Amino acid sequence: MGKSKDRSKILVIHGPNLNMLGKRETDIYGKSTLDEINADLKKMGEKAGLLVETFQSNHEGAIVEKIQQAVGKHSGLIINPAAFTHTSIAIRDALLLLDIPVIEVHISNIYKREPFRHTSMISDVATAIIAGFGAYGYTMALDAIAGIIHP
Repeated sequence: MGKSKDRSKILVIHGPNLNMLGKRETDIYGKSTLDEINADLKKMGEKAGLLVETFQSNHEGAIVEKIQQAVGKHSGLIINPAAFTHTSIAIRDALLLLDIPVIEVHISNIYKREPFRHTSMISDVATAIIAGFGAYGYTMALDAIAGIIHP
């Protein structure tokens, strides 16, 4: 595979419980399902000349391994670590391996929620943070990454 194709790959990682979007706490997380969000991102990516790969796991180690596998293979990462945002030094450390734009996304505004959600282990290593825009935050993140890698 040519280097230009490698540069156009964007990885989107969804953390724990995000596979239940559209079913759980719709007043906070909205009614969009993860499949709908992923399909929208892939369509948007095609229009922007990007190949969007999506991944969801409820397991911290699987997320760490997926980040490690992205080294040298992806041009950008969008990550919603979900509950691991507040607890995972392992995910943070894995992100330090990457030399690509990393955008942290949260469907809800974590700073308007319970105090334990106000701390992110990820934010200081992310290129940018998008929070509180619902599922649209993923679209904003993909648009931002496209602008960063193809100015």
